[in-house]
Amino acid sequence: MARMSTSTEQAELEALRARVDDLERECADQAAQANAAIAAAQDRLYWLDRWGLDLNALMRRRGATEFRAAVRGVRAVVRRLRKIKRRLAG
Repeated sequence: MARMSTSTEQAELEALRARVDDLERECADQAAQANAAIAAAQDRLYWLDRWGLDLNALMRRRGATEFRAAVRGVRAVVRRLRKIKRRLAG
């Protein structure tokens, strides 16, 4: 004998379908972000290969650690200046 669905069961079923739709959208968004990250990495790798640069060998050279620290310092200064500029403009 077939059982009739109650309104509560129908509401629960609709809520579950909505949740599945949300999860599918979230999964598609994550896949798109992952694909974009992979494409960006492949683009960087292409140019490194084309220019004949081996970053691992470059970073093993003397002074590489100091160079990276200097770059981080410059980036910190630039970020701070941009932050100040935004505060003054806003």
